[in-house]
Amino acid sequence: MIGMRVGRRICHWVMMSFSENYLLGLDQTSRLALLAHCLSFGMNALHERVNPCGAGISASGLSKRMAQSDMVANAVGLDMVEAGWEPTVDTYLNRVPKARILEAVREAKGDGTAQLLDHLKKGEMAIEAERLLKGSGWSPEVLRHVDLDADSGAGDGEPVEDASESVESIDLLDFLMADLPADAAEMMAAE
Repeated sequence: MIGMRVGRRICHWVMMSFSENYLLGLDQTSRLALLAHCLSFGMNALHERVNPCGAGISASGLSKRMAQSDMVANAVGLDMVEAGWEPTVDTYLNRVPKARILEAVREAKGDGTAQLLDHLKKGEMAIEAERLLKGSGWSPEVLRHVDLDADSGAGDGEPVEDASESVESIDLLDFLMADLPADAAEMMAAE
């Protein structure tokens, strides 16, 4: 289903006529949609298990990838709960151990509610947890909105500025070009 949506989005932009003035003729919403489309191919916010034997992603690589993803999510004000994500049996609860399901219910509903589930088998626990978590606004830590200003201590007791106000302070072009070879970054900057 997601693959079909991505395919339709690719077809939409490919079918558009990319003339010299095409981008200038786009309204702000369309420009942002195109930027989001292009950015989606370069971002990876998948939280993978680090393999200590060297195959796969390293701990530092995962940390860097997640920090970059958090920076972009913060810049655009992404909140997965606000976007409609909910923990369901299919999307989350069957993919984590029983202890994590109980932790989720404990965070959202309290110790007493979590204790009511601890005797259930995992499948039954996941179904009941889905019912309890529905509409609670709970999400796993990796999906929670990260306030980078607060994490870095920039606030020091002062109110943290809204994400829409801080977008200007992040140089997104530098971020996108950070991993490019020097000659490719210079060519893109010249354009």
